[in-house]
Amino acid sequence: MALLLAVLISGCASSVKLVTPTIPSPLTNKIPISVGLRMPANFEHFVHEESVFGREEWTIDLGSSNAALFKQLFGHMFDRVTVVAATDDPELMDIDALVEPSIDAFEFSTPEQSNTDAFAVWIRYRLKVYDRAGTLVSNWPVSAYGKSQTTAMNKSDALQRAAVLAMRDAAALMIIKFDEVTGIGKLGNSVPAASIPVAVPTSDAVDGDDVQSSALEGQPDDAS
Repeated sequence: MALLLAVLISGCASSVKLVTPTIPSPLTNKIPISVGLRMPANFEHFVHEESVFGREEWTIDLGSSNAALFKQLFGHMFDRVTVVAATDDPELMDIDALVEPSIDAFEFSTPEQSNTDAFAVWIRYRLKVYDRAGTLVSNWPVSAYGKSQTTAMNKSDALQRAAVLAMRDAAALMIIKFDEVTGIGKLGNSVPAASIPVAVPTSDAVDGDDVQSSALEGQPDDAS
C-alpha cells in the first residue's frame, strides 16, 4: 500500500533525447566568409525539465542535437566553419566572424494542456555575432514552433517530433534571413552572396497534421 501511494504521488516520468534533424542542402549561395562557431556548455548540453500538472515529469535533452544541428546548418551557409572552444582566442584564428548561439527559452504543451491530440514545442534561440576584433555587431533572437499529432505514435515520440520540427523551422529561418538581419556577410573581404528566392526545405516527409511555423523577430536586439 505504501509503495502504491508513493507511485501515485510521484506520477510518471518521461525522458526524451532528441535526434539531430537533417537539414537538406538549401538552394542558396553560401555566404563567402569564414565563421567561427562557439557553443557555450549550457547550449551544447541543454536539458529542459518540467512537471506538468505537478505529477507528470518530463526531461528533454536538446544538447547534442543542437550542437550537431548548428554545425550542419553553418556548413550549408558559410564557405568555412571552425568550431571554437571556450579556451580558444578567436582573434588569433583565421575567421571573419564569430557566432555564439544560446537558448533563451524552451516551452512545450501536452495534449492534456491544450485539449487536443498534439504536442507543441516553442524554442527561442539567440545568435550573437562578433566581428574579427571581438566586437558584438548583432544580437538576434529567433523563435520557432513545431507541432506533432499523437495519433500514430507514443507521447515521447510525438514530443520529439514536435521539437525536431521546431529546430528545422529555426534552421530554415536562419538560412533565409541570417545575412539580411545580422549583416554578417559584410564582415568578410568578399561581397556577400545574393540570396536566391526559392523555397527552403525544412523537413522530410511530414505528416499532414504536423506543423511548423516561424515567428521571426526581425530586428536584432541592442548589443548587450
